[in-house]
Amino acid sequence: MNDFSRRGLLKATAVAGAGAVVVPGAAAAAAPGASAVTGATGGEEYGAGCGPAKLTGRIVRPEDPGYTDARLGWDQLFSHYPLVIVFAQNTQDVVNALTWARQNDVALRIRSGRHNLEGWSNVDSGLVIDISELKSVHIDSASRIATVGSGLNQLEAVTTLAKQNFAVTTGTEGSVGLSGATLGGGFGFLTRWLGMACDSLIGAEIVVTKGDECAKVIKVDLNHNSDLLWALRGAGNGNFGIVTSLTYKLAPLKSVTYLQATWDGIDDLRRIFEAYQHTAPYTDDRLGTQLEIHRNQNLLFAVLAEGTPAEAEKLLAPILSIGSPQVSTQVGNWGDVYAGFQIPTEDEPANWKFYSQFARKPFPTKAIDVVASFIKDAPTDDSNFFVQAFGGAVRKNPRGGTAFPHRDALFYSEPGAGWGKRSDQPGICDPLTPQAQAWIAEFSQELRPYVDGAYVNVPNIGVQDWETAYWRSNVDRLRRLKAKYDPHNVFQYDQSIPPASR
Repeated sequence: MNDFSRRGLLKATAVAGAGAVVVPGAAAAAAPGASAVTGATGGEEYGAGCGPAKLTGRIVRPEDPGYTDARLGWDQLFSHYPLVIVFAQNTQDVVNALTWARQNDVALRIRSGRHNLEGWSNVDSGLVIDISELKSVHIDSASRIATVGSGLNQLEAVTTLAKQNFAVTTGTEGSVGLSGATLGGGFGFLTRWLGMACDSLIGAEIVVTKGDECAKVIKVDLNHNSDLLWALRGAGNGNFGIVTSLTYKLAPLKSVTYLQATWDGIDDLRRIFEAYQHTAPYTDDRLGTQLEIHRNQNLLFAVLAEGTPAEAEKLLAPILSIGSPQVSTQVGNWGDVYAGFQIPTEDEPANWKFYSQFARKPFPTKAIDVVASFIKDAPTDDSNFFVQAFGGAVRKNPRGGTAFPHRDALFYSEPGAGWGKRSDQPGICDPLTPQAQAWIAEFSQELRPYVDGAYVNVPNIGVQDWETAYWRSNVDRLRRLKAKYDPHNVFQYDQSIPPASR
């Protein structure tokens, strides 16, 4: 079951007990008071006043032995050299770091899982506030609510919740930060059943700016700063502040069936794709699927919540009846299944480039032929085109609404190129880089007549009207909220939301 190959993933384990559970982490397990959930729980804000700031937490500078490892991101196509990296051990460390950056006029970036696909979670000669060590977890089984530190990755979150037979929607890559995935929308195998990841987000603790050089912590939920909760649900990545904890409404989930089908070669691609797009978005909402196309094989992955292999195979019969796929199934706890299809990051290519798109109508034959044509000329075996079926619960907005606008999509689609070997010296030009980048640029351009929009968690750097592509008609409202919560535009990067002009 280790063929899930879209991106490099972290194979690890997380543990959970009853009540408050702390997931093991470099600092969370060692540092007293390392909870991500501090203050802001009984009132709306704290930490509003400030004097001269001092950096606190685990601090890494260029002269320190661990600097190289600390500065590296998952996608080694990008290489940055920050002035200092602060690994926050608690919320106050984040407050101090933000205040310090403002008082010293230093550019800053926010980082958790290191998976920003354009390298925007890092910055040369600036401050990186890394929240990956904020790993506390508190699960209230009776109310089905979990409050977690924003440093959890998706594997830690899935396995921890699953040990108590709970789940929320996450993406499929375990090493991706849970907070980053959720704040951009978040989708995966449970999306059609539970909605987007951000739909289950009912609260957050977030560090925002105050005045000309200070920072404060505010509580965000349906009763406090509810406008910001709306924005965090789909547009929260590095735009308004630094989220230090997230509160989710949980769904009970005891077991899943995981199905994988493999077709050798791509001769049956047209028939498989046609069957997929007319089946997967309309089937039982419990069934989440991805179709992944490589130059030498087609792969179908499916997860059926609280279902059996016989049910899964029956629901997928229109696809599985094509050709002679090799089909395997596994039944088990969602955490065990999820951990089982992860691939170690070190086994994946070093360099990646993706292009995000949404399809609101089935691909015509011409579009499928475009996919087949480009996949045949893919630069590596790891390069691929994949689609994820939407429909089901995606079409329902949660109470309070969300900034994520692509609920009417039939499916999400994404060409991706992966190449090169990992090293501790990223950023060195690989000879395949020009070919891989040209391939995905041309591929995405040829698909443009059949798709629209883009997914902010998979940014399209070359799109001129990127705000509308990510958020459609929500742009003006998001700009107004940016002006309210970050009027000095402290949280900015290449495609950050600009504040509305007054």
